[in-house]
Amino acid sequence: MRVCLAASESLTKSNRSFFVENCPYSLVSFFYIDKWQSALFNSDLFLLDSGAFTFMNSCKGTVDFDSYLTKYIKFINKNDIKYFFELDVDAIVGYPKVVEMRSKLERETGKQCIPVWHKSRGLNNWIELTKQYDYVAIGGFAIKDIKERDYKYITELLNIAKKNNCKVHGLGFTNLKYIRILHFYSVDSTSWRSGSRFGTVYLFRNNTLKQVKPPKGKRLKSGEYLSEMELHNLVEWLKFQDYADKYL
Repeated sequence: MRVCLAASESLTKSNRSFFVENCPYSLVSFFYIDKWQSALFNSDLFLLDSGAFTFMNSCKGTVDFDSYLTKYIKFINKNDIKYFFELDVDAIVGYPKVVEMRSKLERETGKQCIPVWHKSRGLNNWIELTKQYDYVAIGGFAIKDIKERDYKYITELLNIAKKNNCKVHGLGFTNLKYIRILHFYSVDSTSWRSGSRFGTVYLFRNNTLKQVKPPKGKRLKSGEYLSEMELHNLVEWLKFQDYADKYL
């Protein structure tokens, strides 16, 4: 399984080169993308998220998804991005509009996007997507639309996709318990960045990641310590990334 590290745009400058040189799998949001992240485009697996929900939440007035889609398409074409997600805003504009935007996205890039299935689309839609596409995603984990009690159904979805020779990405899915049970082709996580946000320190031990308390006397607001903790957590998550790549 490929564990893609997301939210790297907010890395401190001192740690960016290390990330580029050592992280083979990453996911970046188009809305937040920074110039330095262009160095990731040719890595082993680079996924570009549309950032459509973030864009919507940032708008104070009318949300113009069509204009945003045009900019997204231009960026994909300019940088020859191989893997990119559709604008999965079903809950906002309705699925027919999402399909319309997907068609434009694929027509004007000349490539298949990664459609993002939500449970509101139903099982038949999942079956059709996995027949039509080589790579699809399941959305809803991060926003708890798909809860832990629903995970038992994910295995069935993954089996359908496998039967149709389709790879599946779990958007925002790195539940350390179920990641060993649900065999996605790839997943992504922002949890490795929680050190900068919440002071979380990670250790990779016994083939999993554990959270520990930061050393006494260390302050989250300290710029030097933040950079050190950020690098430490990155190294530990890269260990987990390597383990998942080989064994999950």
